[in-house]
Amino acid sequence: MTETRLLPHQDDRLYLTDGGLETTLIFHEGWDLPIGEAFVLLETEKGREAIRRYFDRYLPIAVRHGAGFVLESPTWRANPDWAAKAGYGRTRLAELNRNSIALMRSVRMKYESPRTPILISGNIGPRGDGYDPGKLMSPQEAADYHGWQIGIFAEENVDCVSALTLTNVNEALGVAQAARRAEVACVISFTLETDGRLPTGETLGEAIESVDRNTHASPIYYMINCAHPTHFADALDGDSNWIKRLRAIRANSSCRSHAELDNSPELDTGNPQELGAQYADLLRRFPHINVLGGCCGTDHRHIGSIGDACCGDRHMSEVTS
Repeated sequence: MTETRLLPHQDDRLYLTDGGLETTLIFHEGWDLPIGEAFVLLETEKGREAIRRYFDRYLPIAVRHGAGFVLESPTWRANPDWAAKAGYGRTRLAELNRNSIALMRSVRMKYESPRTPILISGNIGPRGDGYDPGKLMSPQEAADYHGWQIGIFAEENVDCVSALTLTNVNEALGVAQAARRAEVACVISFTLETDGRLPTGETLGEAIESVDRNTHASPIYYMINCAHPTHFADALDGDSNWIKRLRAIRANSSCRSHAELDNSPELDTGNPQELGAQYADLLRRFPHINVLGGCCGTDHRHIGSIGDACCGDRHMSEVTS
């Protein structure tokens, strides 16, 4: 029998999540990852241990603050097109997607308590590049494509699936439709440019409203990732209805644009304390946002600063309310 846990949109507590997995593995630990994706490490015990060790840096932060945690499986590029570039067929790829969830369960078992509930999310990435929308699929094409991986996660009884770094509405619609068909909760996360818009030009509000309108608001909430707070803070309108659907932030460490990051030979880790303060400012403006993590360039130091800056304020506001 599968245990049912509250999801972040059903729970006022603060949830943390991790930072840039590939950032840590490639730049800090020196792993050579084909196609820049961590799922290949699931092949060996040495690789699986590296992923466990990675999460061992993050979960104690949530435990210390009494926050929940969303465990994202290391499967952002574990979809057929990307995996084929690394020589994986669908049979082996399906096995690795399943193994990723088993690994997340072992991490949850180590750290979960009533004070720190832990959710397992099947992590889905875009079919193409997370910065460049390229040739757009139709919503139906996107549903058919992503439905394969979503179906595996649904069979593994994940708490939800999260589609990160989506660059366009059509792909978001397809993910939402496929998740609804598989009867699994889904989170939609958009990549934003330095002007706070999607790479295809829509505002965040337009994108959220379009997906909600065409899916009967089936995503449980929305997220921003792969952008710095200075890129989108001014684009968040507190008077709009759609803002309440935004509950999660996974920002980059760097203020640089995607093009600048792509062309940079060095990792820009930014300032963890400054990023924590920027998150705290966002939460003061939008206290319903309750899932906080990082994206490109971030590591456990950034999440530690975010926890220090945000969890204390959250606790005090609950005590005095």
